[in-house]
Amino acid sequence: MQDNQGLLLKVATNLNRDRVLIVAGESSGDLHGGNLALRIKALRPELKLYGIGGPRMREAGVDTFVDIARLAVVGIWEVLAHFKDIKDAFDRAKKALVEDRPALLVLIDYPDFNLRLAKVAKEAGVPVVYYVSPQLWAWRRGRIKNMARLVRKMLVVFPFEEQIYKEAGIDCTFVGHPLLDTLGDVPDRAALAGRYGLDPEKPVLGLLPGSRRKELSYHLPVMLKAYGLLKQKLPGLQAVLPVASALGPKDFEIYMGGYDGVKLVENDTEGVMSLMDAAIVASGTATLQTALYKKPMVIMYRLSPLTYRIGKALIKVKHIGMVNLIADEEVVPELIQDQASPENMSSLIFKMFCDKAYYTEVVRKLEAVCIKLGGPGASARAAEEVVRLIG
Repeated sequence: MQDNQGLLLKVATNLNRDRVLIVAGESSGDLHGGNLALRIKALRPELKLYGIGGPRMREAGVDTFVDIARLAVVGIWEVLAHFKDIKDAFDRAKKALVEDRPALLVLIDYPDFNLRLAKVAKEAGVPVVYYVSPQLWAWRRGRIKNMARLVRKMLVVFPFEEQIYKEAGIDCTFVGHPLLDTLGDVPDRAALAGRYGLDPEKPVLGLLPGSRRKELSYHLPVMLKAYGLLKQKLPGLQAVLPVASALGPKDFEIYMGGYDGVKLVENDTEGVMSLMDAAIVASGTATLQTALYKKPMVIMYRLSPLTYRIGKALIKVKHIGMVNLIADEEVVPELIQDQASPENMSSLIFKMFCDKAYYTEVVRKLEAVCIKLGGPGASARAAEEVVRLIG
């Protein structure tokens, strides 16, 4: 036993205390990683932060050796099609762990990639912090035991997660949700509408199809058809469509022919959230962002038939939308796979626009969800834990 302790001590003292490797795999992780990096730099400006990320992390001073645009894929077939890019990214991260020996590896969501990387870190003697837990409790509970062997510290963003991981023997702290840190003052509606050429007196529908190209192909066409159906009932309806940071306008424009009144907006997701009155949102981080702005929504998601069948067999929760999971009831409607039709989406959104009592009740329940998430400061609390673990 003493020999093993001596070996562990030697491994720990061989780490480069001025380096932290951070790995995110998609736009939401890049957003949270960027905010975390800013807070770490504020506490320890001498630290070198590097890893896998996107524009938000680079703006925060993270030296990214792989861009998330190569990794943000969903579904079995798309993963196989991008296997070479994913393997290359994994090999580069593995090399950084083994050769650089950073003080910490900080993983952000992206479980299939990051849990394998955590195993490499464990073997290399590099402590692992997992920030923004993958939703294993929803569909892979058995892998939580594996996390207990690999992860030094869990920093979770939903209150119910803390107990789940503590029961598995993992040192876990609820830090709050980092999206609360991104909320600013609500801008003037007229000025914001004018910026994007919209009429502030007419209703605005948000279309949020996801941040991956495959999600666009599954979601945006049906969303646009739903918008077209709504325009027939509400001629003054306008729509806004934020461009995900990992994508570009051309990724969206190929689907938009023939749909008037849809405004593409770059680099202003917060502005879009403030401006829209209701939204159709692909399940993911955007549903929580929409809830934080108290905007009623329809949550939807579509996959390839094979991926859907596999996922349906694995998922063990009543809801897929995080808003509904936190509330433990269906605050906003969910439409999955074939149910996510233009007709169903347009019908539900039409009710939100026309039934004021229903709209008000949904807003009230969204406010209750936001209260459960705590207050702002998650990024700062997470950074303090990271710096403490570096020592």
